Amino acid sequence: MTNTNAIGLDIGKCENLAKKLNELLANYSVFYQNTRGYHWNIKGEKFFELHVKFEELYTDLIVKIDEVAERILTLGHNPTHNYSEYNTVSKIVESKEVSDGTKAVNDILNSFRIVIGLQRELLELSADAGDEGTNALMSDYIAAQEKLVWMYSAFMSR
Repeated sequence: MTNTNAIGLDIGKCENLAKKLNELLANYSVFYQNTRGYHWNIKGEKFFELHVKFEELYTDLIVKIDEVAERILTLGHNPTHNYSEYNTVSKIVESKEVSDGTKAVNDILNSFRIVIGLQRELLELSADAGDEGTNALMSDYIAAQEKLVWMYSAFMSR
């Protein structure tokens, strides 16, 4: 009997990867919903600029949510899909203050800090498992998100 899954990776290591990917999925899902709230409820001087940026961000996050869930399935596990579990697992908390642009951007920067940290943990786990698929996905996410952190940080500096 083999100790590998359908894509040739160690079953035990894939279980650890799937657990961490589900944690990332929970954080992405709360991040997504927060960003939708920022988009819907933003007010004030920077409304037009931030409204568009928040839509760009939540559109990107929904793609990542789907990709992470499909990666979990590819590894032979099930993605979680309910917010009751997401709120238990996520380090990103639901935002209740969504109309202030400065608060929203600060929350976004904090959310990026959390997901980038989780993705770096996943890089280590996927490298140990020889899982190039997860590794490439996380590497791509980190590179794009680091640029967004720079841009949102620059916005806050003006």
